[in-house]
Amino acid sequence: MRDRVILACTECKQRNYTTSKNKRNNSERIELKKYCKFCKTHTIHKETK
Repeated sequence: MRDRVILACTECKQRNYTTSKNKRNNSERIELKKYCKFCKTHTIHKETK
């Protein structure tokens, strides 16, 4: 049931992280606050396709 997803920075649109999520528990797209090495700050990263 776990699916691999890619997280992209909302500021610079770079795809920085990969993670997995449980589709049964989290059906909507996830948002996490992570460090972006391109922006050099902590920004919100959203799930992409």
